[in-house]
Amino acid sequence: MRRDPKAGCYMIGVVAARYEIHPQTLRLYEREGLLLPSRTEGKTRLYSEEDIERLEFILNLTRDLGVNLAGVEVVLNLRDQMQKVQEESRKLLEAYETKLRAAGIEPEPSRDVANPTGLVKLTPHGLRKR
Repeated sequence: MRRDPKAGCYMIGVVAARYEIHPQTLRLYEREGLLLPSRTEGKTRLYSEEDIERLEFILNLTRDLGVNLAGVEVVLNLRDQMQKVQEESRKLLEAYETKLRAAGIEPEPSRDVANPTGLVKLTPHGLRKR
């Protein structure tokens, strides 16, 4: 059974210790709108796997690449927009393929690309060497 990647599962102290940052840094990222962890009824922050991946991306930008928080916000906004465009493109392609099949034409198999953006995957310890 897979866990919901948006479900909260880590408290702020655990995340801070894991990534060797102060809990106030996580609170700052939340105030700046860079991270949006879920909350319990008692207002405890819970970080999901999706939040953790986003935090790793933020830390790689700030620690390894020297990007300030304003730059991080720009990069994250562009990344989010790119993901939305990719999702819309995927839906359009599926609709087009459905229309082709309805017309009796079998579309060519799409190439499954592991990383359609062409971006380099960042590791928890920085950029992956090629």
